[in-house]
Amino acid sequence: MAGFSTDHWAFAFGVLGNIVSFIVFLSPMPTFYKIYKKKSAEGYQSIPYVIALFSSMLWIYYAFLKTNTTLLITINSFGVFIETIYVGFYLFYAPKKARVQTVKMLLLSVVGGFGAIVLVTQFLFKGAVRGQVVGWICLVFSLCVFVAPLGIVRKVIKTKSVEYMPLLLSVFLTLSAVMWFFYGLLLKDINIAAPNVLGFIFGILQIVLYVIYNKKEKAILKEQKLPEIQKPSVILLDENMNNKKLPELTQEQIIDIVKLGLMVCSDKVHVASCPHDNTCAATAHENTPPKLQTVEAA
Repeated sequence: MAGFSTDHWAFAFGVLGNIVSFIVFLSPMPTFYKIYKKKSAEGYQSIPYVIALFSSMLWIYYAFLKTNTTLLITINSFGVFIETIYVGFYLFYAPKKARVQTVKMLLLSVVGGFGAIVLVTQFLFKGAVRGQVVGWICLVFSLCVFVAPLGIVRKVIKTKSVEYMPLLLSVFLTLSAVMWFFYGLLLKDINIAAPNVLGFIFGILQIVLYVIYNKKEKAILKEQKLPEIQKPSVILLDENMNNKKLPELTQEQIIDIVKLGLMVCSDKVHVASCPHDNTCAATAHENTPPKLQTVEAA
């Protein structure tokens, strides 16, 4: 370990950063699977994916202006590829209003913004200054990548539900921030290291909120859960049946039997109260239900 130089450590953290960032780029897949199952992107936002796409494009541009940044090129090339798929998938399932807003963001950021940055820095700046300017722009938009999920955080606090905040994304964004911070620190590149400090803070915030509101949500669901109604059963026994059980009666059948019993009892009481009244006897006779035939169990 003594012979492990700063460059070697930087390379190690860069490789780890690539691995974790690869998982970060794949972590929204459960979200898009939900969108596919619902056949609708309503309730989800495209802002994080559009900004992540724009940020990946900027980092590739920055990496070409610097030296020893191959690891930045590899992971951000994959980022451009996967974020393009996410945005396209979102556009396919999004409602009309959300689709229009997403297209406007794409035109404003990816086409207009990135194109303007490339043109301005190519014509107005040269050499190392160009790399510094692009680096500061990358720093700002990397902060936007970490700040973008705050819109979802606001929704979580407002609705007290973590349905639209994927935990995996928050966890791996936090790990990614740690890896890229040390990578930038070891390379003495503040443009890489600085935004990941804020990324780590926001990642921890999202994880804490998820834990808090996920517990509250489970507690509410537990309180709202009604006790299960046990299915009643009636077993009739007879001396000649050898203790054989009749088929279980349904709840509706039990209710009908109780009703019949109440009718019979009420008729007997009515007749007993007026034994010399032929009208009462006739009424009771009319209201008497037909006799039930006894069915022997097989």
